[in-house]
Amino acid sequence: MKSMFGSPGKASGLVLRLGQCLFAAAALSVMASSPGFTTCTSFCYLIAAMGLEVLWSFGLACLDIHALRLKKDLHNHIFLSLLVVGDWVTAFLSFAAACSSAGVMVVFIKDTDICRLQPTLSCNTFQSWR
Repeated sequence: MKSMFGSPGKASGLVLRLGQCLFAAAALSVMASSPGFTTCTSFCYLIAAMGLEVLWSFGLACLDIHALRLKKDLHNHIFLSLLVVGDWVTAFLSFAAACSSAGVMVVFIKDTDICRLQPTLSCNTFQSWR
């Protein structure tokens, strides 16, 4: 099987998995540290999705470290199929969580007065525009 950039068991794959784990952990920590995130289900869903992404990426990064250390080839058809399905699932969950959180913020800020009426929500924490 042809070895490609970012494939499992290669140094480039390890770097990509560590970056994926780092960014998911950053998203998880930013959402969990902001006050009032538990008031909305989509924010809790985002935290759950990012938590799953951190676990998935960290597990695969550990597998890459193990393969690099022992010089193992991870290009097994069954293993790669499992990897692809796992990546698809985590990608769809992360995308759905990000879209639902963004949609809730649009509703909160543009369509309702909930941010003005309840100052404990701190809506400015969850948005990226002013």
